[in-house]
Amino acid sequence: MNLPDQLSRLKSLWTRTPEQTKRLSLLLVIFVALFLPLRSLLIPADFGEIGHYRASALEENAEQHIHYAGQTICFDCHDDIVHTRNQGYHRGLSCEMCHGPAAAHAEDPGMSQLRVPRDRGYCPLCHEYLASRPTGFPQIVSASHNPLKPCITCHNPHDPVPPETPRDCEACHAAIARTKAISHHVYIPCARCHETPEEHRVNPRMFRPSKPMNRDFCGECHYTDAAGSEVTQRVERDTHGARYVCWQCHYPHLPEAK
Repeated sequence: MNLPDQLSRLKSLWTRTPEQTKRLSLLLVIFVALFLPLRSLLIPADFGEIGHYRASALEENAEQHIHYAGQTICFDCHDDIVHTRNQGYHRGLSCEMCHGPAAAHAEDPGMSQLRVPRDRGYCPLCHEYLASRPTGFPQIVSASHNPLKPCITCHNPHDPVPPETPRDCEACHAAIARTKAISHHVYIPCARCHETPEEHRVNPRMFRPSKPMNRDFCGECHYTDAAGSEVTQRVERDTHGARYVCWQCHYPHLPEAK
């Protein structure tokens, strides 16, 4: 096939090409035409010499001022505190997460003091109630949980156990107790909904508490014709989820129904 025939075929093919394809092809040609001359300006000269990055980046990073010392250096002076933390619930937290960068303090403890978070707004960064946090994770509602008191007044941050010995059910069911503590059912005793045989305290697997198996139990407070507080969530007895027991749709320890 001679040159005129080839040009004619290409022209015919271009004519049949959709308009949007022509525009994309034109943009691609322009991009390549601009990129190739500018490639040397856009890509650093030392890129790719020893890896998929600039070789000079190693020197630049090495020149950065060190702020964090790493928690292992804390053992040198605070081994008792680190040991206490490692036995508690905060064992997964780095010291510098709460006390800030410690490199300067490690070099000269007298001249550089670490931060000690005493304000009430610090601990709730992790422990303020959020529905997305795992069930049972220790949470509070700051507005009602000992307002105005710094958290470290009652809690040792290096060994954050409850300031009081767990009582009754929460000694074994701490996760449920922490969840219930921030729910609307906080003041309802466990035995109100769960009939618990005395043997359960000795042999909990053989003697299990009961749970409500009919809708009328929750309806004692939540039916529209039930007596009780005006702020209690109410539902219609015959039309609201009539096929199901209430706890099949609502988690009773945190009933956040809207």
